[in-house]
Amino acid sequence: MLDNSISVNEFKEIGVATSNAQITTLPVDRIEANPFQPRSEFKEEELLNLADSIRVHGLIQPITVRKLSADKYQIISGERRFRAAQLVGLTNVPVFIRLANDQSMLEMALVENIQRENLNAIEIAISYKRLIDECKLTQEDLGLRVGKDRTTVTNYLRLLKLPPQIQTALRDEKISMGHARAIISISDPVMQLKIFNEILENDLSVRSVEDIVRGSSKNEKKQPSISEKFIKGIEYKHIQKRLEDKFETKIEVKHRKNGSGQIMFTYFSTDDLNRLLDILDA
Repeated sequence: MLDNSISVNEFKEIGVATSNAQITTLPVDRIEANPFQPRSEFKEEELLNLADSIRVHGLIQPITVRKLSADKYQIISGERRFRAAQLVGLTNVPVFIRLANDQSMLEMALVENIQRENLNAIEIAISYKRLIDECKLTQEDLGLRVGKDRTTVTNYLRLLKLPPQIQTALRDEKISMGHARAIISISDPVMQLKIFNEILENDLSVRSVEDIVRGSSKNEKKQPSISEKFIKGIEYKHIQKRLEDKFETKIEVKHRKNGSGQIMFTYFSTDDLNRLLDILDA
């Protein structure tokens, strides 16, 4: 064991598991990044905040590594903490040394990543998919690994079937998990995107989207993707918006089932009325 090693008993006193792991300190130049790291991006502000904390309190939670050779180690989990420690200028860091092959390492890295509180829904879904595909886990096994029931695992995996635009919006928190779960109840990707755009344009609540989807489901045999009424509603809202942009006033478009309808203009003064008449005469 290297100098400045930390005894197993000291870690047991603070409740740290030590099974199949050697606890010590290592020079940072003997540790390399994890090629299986599920997170491809680390936010600079978060790293700087963590670095400030390490500067004041030290690196409290050890980094988990595996031994590659006599003087080289590879991170299993804790790369964010490792990067922050490098920013502070630490030359040595506390570590757990674990025995792990590539598959075990990938599984540990993915599970540790999933347990982080700041992951978005798409990052979680991708990690679940990797655990199933690359670690050969069933959904039941995966649920046991991450402490979730099979339904929760399935709901996350289904998000990866959404069109890329919707996945990106969910990742960037432009829509919520509730919005996405409602949208995915619609099987037609074109209609999924129509509803998605309507959410962005009109700031629809999750309840509103669920009502739209529920109305579509009632007519599933006749209209398997979405109700014609909703499609027409979107079209007429776009027409109304185009008219409002052109005339720069509030306009209401009312469409009847027989194909007829009304377009009602709002004016706020005599001058405003004359302005509208001038545009109509143009």
